[in-house]
Parts: sequence; structure tokens; C-alpha cells
Amino acid sequence: MTNSNQKYGRTDYCGTLGEKDKGREVVLCGWVSKMRDLGGLIFVDLRDREGIIQCVFDESIHKELFQIAFTVRAEYVLRITGTVRERAAKNPKIPTGTIEILADGLTILTKSETPPFEISDEIDVNDQLRLKYRYLDLRRTSLQDSLKLRHKITQAARNYFDQQGFLEIETPMLTKSTPEGARDYLVPSRVHPGKFYALPQSPQQYKQILMIAGVDRYMQVVRCFRDEDLRADRQPEFTQIDLEMSFVDVDDVIAVNEGFLKYVFKEILSMEIELPLPRLTWREAMDRFGSDKPDLRFGLEIKDISDIVKNCGFKVFSGAVEACGTVRLITVPGGASKFTRKEIDALSEFVKTYRAKGLAWYRMAEETTSSFAKFMTPDEITAIVNRAGAENGDLILIIGDNDELTALTALGSLRCEIAKRLGLIKQGDYKLLWVTEFPLLEYNEEEHRYVAIHHPFTAPNDEDIELLKTDPGRVRSKAYDIVLNGTELGGGSIRIHDRDLQTEVFGALGFSEEEAKNRFGHLLEAFKYGAPPHGGLAYGLDRLCMLLSNRDSIRDVIAFPKVQNASELMTSCPDEVDDKQLKELCIKVEILEKIN
Repeated sequence: MTNSNQKYGRTDYCGTLGEKDKGREVVLCGWVSKMRDLGGLIFVDLRDREGIIQCVFDESIHKELFQIAFTVRAEYVLRITGTVRERAAKNPKIPTGTIEILADGLTILTKSETPPFEISDEIDVNDQLRLKYRYLDLRRTSLQDSLKLRHKITQAARNYFDQQGFLEIETPMLTKSTPEGARDYLVPSRVHPGKFYALPQSPQQYKQILMIAGVDRYMQVVRCFRDEDLRADRQPEFTQIDLEMSFVDVDDVIAVNEGFLKYVFKEILSMEIELPLPRLTWREAMDRFGSDKPDLRFGLEIKDISDIVKNCGFKVFSGAVEACGTVRLITVPGGASKFTRKEIDALSEFVKTYRAKGLAWYRMAEETTSSFAKFMTPDEITAIVNRAGAENGDLILIIGDNDELTALTALGSLRCEIAKRLGLIKQGDYKLLWVTEFPLLEYNEEEHRYVAIHHPFTAPNDEDIELLKTDPGRVRSKAYDIVLNGTELGGGSIRIHDRDLQTEVFGALGFSEEEAKNRFGHLLEAFKYGAPPHGGLAYGLDRLCMLLSNRDSIRDVIAFPKVQNASELMTSCPDEVDDKQLKELCIKVEILEKIN
């Protein structure tokens, strides 16, 4: 890659030079990674976004130049001219390790103070310090590579969806607040005192209206905002690859998006993925893996033994079944020797963090031990072992609970924890799948009403529509998530396009006619004028980049991320504003003490 610049005359990026360039005169610009003085020779490692190269200053050839080089320090910005030649002491760890630059010119463009940490991928730096000096952190090769990968994924998305007939259309950043889900970020209006915009949690309603407008296929790489607690894969502001299509059903949306995933994996990782991708209904995913985003890179599938233990003498099991709950297990191959009694007790504490009451176990070692076997008959034990598919040396772990989802979720988290502890997950292994037919609604005990699991515009399965009035909790939806290695990459659904059905769903959510009109009247009005059947999906770009670059946190693929309390350390925001600004917005700030 060459990069000509009239003022500075740069001919190449540091990391793009190779054996083919021997004998060439080059001009390079970049930052000093290291400087080494070996008497009559000074070696400067020059770094830019494409890599690093060694530059040599020889006192016997250019004495004046050597003296200038002697003043150079780490992170100085330099312009170096010289000739590419073979390197005597080769460095196989870097792409330019067989060549170097014999310098014949040097300009110090800017000097640098000693940075608060070394710019290197090999050192362990406190996260708070890294994010305070993010501009220094971003000079590290690993983060530069992450930003390049993010760019390539974004370009691949635009290229693919353009080929599929999608139009990239921008939707507003200042929108109407329609709280149903996460909290909105609110923006006060100066010209409408006392009124507020909301930053979009998603362009959901706008993209549906674009379908009513006849756009047919829409996409957008869009910033979204949610005022919620942070995790490793969550930020208050994030980026979606957002899609919507007209005249489609579930299979149509999935087919287009499987093509996109195949394209991305080929373009970014040079990897072929097999289509069609596997699909699991939400019910099957929960029953087999205890998660609506199952990790398929390892086994440890969940088995139901409720029928076996419903009348047994161990009250933890029989009591759970009697209370309309469940008893489930996972089998850890070879686990009898891999987990001590103390470690099993630790696993019991682990599942309690997921609201399970505890963990029953059965170790099939030379001398079988168990936390429950003495309360059960030999036939019941044999039936459990057979259902578990267990053999000598295995460990069976069981959870019984009055609440089915509690037992499943706890076991689902336990299987992932065991896989990590036993090293069952291979680096570079990618397992994609679709999870479909999510419940449309779930009952919220605090609000005493049903709430939408995805959003209130998701279409119910046709055969379940009549249950909206009689048993809303049993209604399945035309929703689907794409999952990669236990992380939700994206989610979407077929939308409701019928005004009467949308009104009925609002009713099931507990909205009065007036409340529905106040919140969503613009959408209901648009439905009067011919809405096509439509559906779509949104990918979390940050999560996609994180997974394809084998990172543990989306902060490593975002240029300027927030920390746990949603602040940005580099610019110290959020921050106070002066009284004049508040007065113009008709806002008075009163800090209330938090009650513990």
C-alpha cells in the first residue's frame, strides 16, 4: 500500500514494505516505538497503523543525522527517508522482519512526553488508565487491527445488502419517546419548553413506516442508545446493522441473512460456513441447553428426569415435580475425577447465583458417591444413569426447582461454566444457529401485566392469535435470533401489519385505547393506508466484531467506549453544564440523595 503526500512526501506505510522493495528510496512517517543506541549505530522502530519497521542511523555515514537521532524518544513523531535493505539480524515475529531502512534523512515533526504506559500489546495495563488515555491505547497493534476489522465488516454489510437490492436510508436521531423496554436517553427541546426528544433505542418504527412508504428493502448502519446497565457485550451507545424487508415471512428473512453471514465469514475470515444453518425453537433451545442463545461448541446437553423422580423418596426432586416444577441434569464425561467434592460444592454455590436452591450430584468413580442416592431405590438410580447416558468415571449434576425456567437457566449457565473450566471450547470454532418461535409475551410481576419479550410490533404465530384473549403467555411469536457461540448476534421478527391485530396486541399488553394512541398513534394511523407484510432483523455490529476478532469485550472493538457507570474517562463525560444552558432549556437540576 502506498500513500503519497505532497507536503511530507510519504511514499509507503511502515508495515507494507517487504523483500520486493529492496533498493527502493522511501519516505516514512510515524511514531517511535523503540529507540536503541548501540554505539555507532542507532536503531529506531517506526510504527504507523499498518505495522512497524526498523530504521538504522549509522554514525560513520551520516554523523549529523546520527546526532539528531540520538535525541529521539518513544512516541516522537518522525519523518524518515532512506533505502530499503536486507536486515542482518532478522525478526520473524513481524512482517517486515527481513528488511530495514538505512536512513539518510530525519525530521522530528513533534515531540512526546513519556507516556503513562508503554504502547505494546505485551504489557498488562489497568483498564481505567487505558481508557483515560484512549488515544495512546489505540496506537497498539491489536486495537488498530480491531478497528480495521470493524471497517471491513461494515463495508461487507453495505456491499452485500446493496447487491440484494437494499437501500441505505438514514432515520432520525431525535425521536419520540415510547418507553416499552429499556430506558430512553432524553434530549430537552429549547424551542418546545418542557418537551423532550428521545435518542433511538432502535429505528424500529421508522423502518416499518418505510415499508408502508414502499421502500421495500431498507438497511442502515445506525447508532442506537439505551440507558441500561453495562456488561462485557453491552454499551449505552452501540451500532446496529439494521434491516427491513417487505412481502416476506420468516424463511425469506432468514435466507437473505444466511447469505450475509456466509459472505461475511468468507470476506473476513476466509471461512466457508455451511447453509442452511441449524434452527431450534425457543422451547427446544431451553430444554436442551438452558438458554435462548445456546453455545453449540460443546455437548453437556440437559436431560429431563422429572418422570423418573416424581414419586421418589428425595423430597428435593419429588417436591419440585409435585409443585409443577422440573428436575433436570447434565452429565460431565470424566467429571468424577476432574471435580473434587470441594469443587462440586463450589459449583453448587455457582448455581445459587442463578436462583437455584442447590445442586445434587452423583459421582460414578470406583467408589460411587452421591448427595441423594441413599434416598432412592436402585431402580430409580439406574433409570437416572440410563437417561443421563452416563458411564463409569462420569459426573451427573442435577437441579430440581419449583420453577422450570429457574432450573433450566441455572443448568444452562452451569454447562457453560464447566466447559470453560475443562477447556472444552476450541479457539476459532464458530457455531451459528437460529432460535425461533420465542414467546410473544411474559408476565411482569412488578407491573402486573404482560410485556413484550422483543417489542410490541412482533407478529404472533398465526395459529396462536386466538390465545391472545384467553392465554397470552402461551402465544408464540414470529421472532428469530441469530446466535454465535452463545452470544446473540442479532434478532428480528415478522411485524404486525394489520391495524386490528396490532390494537389487539396492545390490549394484551395492558394498554388502553387512549394510551396506545398517545404512544403509537402515528404507526396505527399509517396502518390505515395499506401496510405490506414485512419483517426484518438487526445485528449488533459491536458484538459481531468482538466475536470475529476473538475479543472478550466489545470495548476492544469500539474506538471510544464507556465504562461500567456509562461514563467516558478520556473526556470526563457526562459532566455538568452551566446555568445559562439549563435556563435556555427551562430545566432546573435538583440532586436527590439516593436512599439505600
